[in-house]
Amino acid sequence: MRICAISDLHYKYHITSKADQENQQIILSFLDSIKGRYDLLVLAGDIFDLWFDGRYTVVKQYFPLLVRLHDIHRQGCRIVLISGNHDFWFGDFLPDTIGIELYPESFRITADGRKMLFCHGDTHTVNDTRYRILRWTLRLPITRKLFSLIHPDLALSLGSLMSRSSRERKLHPEVRSRKNEGLKSFATRQIKQGSSEIVVMGHSHEPQVSHIDSGVYANCGDWLGHYSYIEILGGEVYLRSFKVTDSPGSGQKPGSE
Repeated sequence: MRICAISDLHYKYHITSKADQENQQIILSFLDSIKGRYDLLVLAGDIFDLWFDGRYTVVKQYFPLLVRLHDIHRQGCRIVLISGNHDFWFGDFLPDTIGIELYPESFRITADGRKMLFCHGDTHTVNDTRYRILRWTLRLPITRKLFSLIHPDLALSLGSLMSRSSRERKLHPEVRSRKNEGLKSFATRQIKQGSSEIVVMGHSHEPQVSHIDSGVYANCGDWLGHYSYIEILGGEVYLRSFKVTDSPGSGQKPGSE
């Protein structure tokens, strides 16, 4: 089975710099390049910088990204989306219109004889009690209901301020280290307990592949600088990095590095 996992694209609806525009073009080029290449595409959280679809509305700035995901699905690729800490208020648009399967916490599959677990990872960091309380509060039905009562333009403007603050918050190196260790510790427990042989996560923005006993912990990294993703081919795990020159027509393909 051919699997691709990506996370932390943080695709914006509110462009604030040339770097934002360049990041979006790289993301779109990557998605163009993988059409027809995989059996399963796992979107492991924080794909959108903020998501909200109302009864009659979606965020129009996401249209280029949505079109490409729709094309990938139409060419026979199963697409799974796991909620992240930036995108979790999903309605019926993605599953009904594009065919994307939604998972609020994690996704498990057995393929090529190996048990695999995919999740974003935001609930597996350590010493982050304030975030856990905030996460619980934001996911309450009443919170989403109140948000939906605000005009979409104003609601998304408020969301943009919160999202930018969260994304750009600088972490002390020690805090970042504990964050990464929390993710790896969770993966290690899963592997040692035998519930998973391959654990793929995001959230930390730190791409890596680590072999633990007979299992593998992989982190997708991000698309704010690393442009990294995980490939699982025939049960083997690879960390890849997409270059601008990997776009269609360049002669290079994803997974070639």
